[in-house]
Amino acid sequence: MKITFIVEGKTEKAFLPYLTRFLQHHLGGRMPRLDVNPYGGRIPTGDKLERVVRNLLTGRNAADHVIALTDVYTGSQPPEFNDANDAKNKMRQWVGNNPKFHPHAAQYDFEAWLLPYWPTILRLAGHNYAAPKNWGQVYFVDIIIIIVV
Repeated sequence: MKITFIVEGKTEKAFLPYLTRFLQHHLGGRMPRLDVNPYGGRIPTGDKLERVVRNLLTGRNAADHVIALTDVYTGSQPPEFNDANDAKNKMRQWVGNNPKFHPHAAQYDFEAWLLPYWPTILRLAGHNYAAPKNWGQVYFVDIIIIIVV
């Protein structure tokens, strides 16, 4: 099985080895092949996102599933998305009803997804700062585990 991630940039791509180790631990021998399709900024929107997903799911090296990861705040004015649910809904609308496409959005930048590990980060950094307020996120790792299992 091959899962391709459409991501915004280098930070998300750098996270892949850690995600791979996490999944290997939880999935054992059912580990999918993970590919990353970085965009050096925001991921495509509208018809272009639909074309990118369609191309990733077809052809000789087709992915079995595509996960698009975006931040709610993309820097566009006016803002493209109101919140994470709006971002996921718009991506689904752009791509269409495709059960192999899994949109995911972070209410905050991707880096904020690390905040559930705040105690570990503090210990490693040697600090005792409080975590930012409203830092809960829904994790796309659950999507991968559901796809594979």
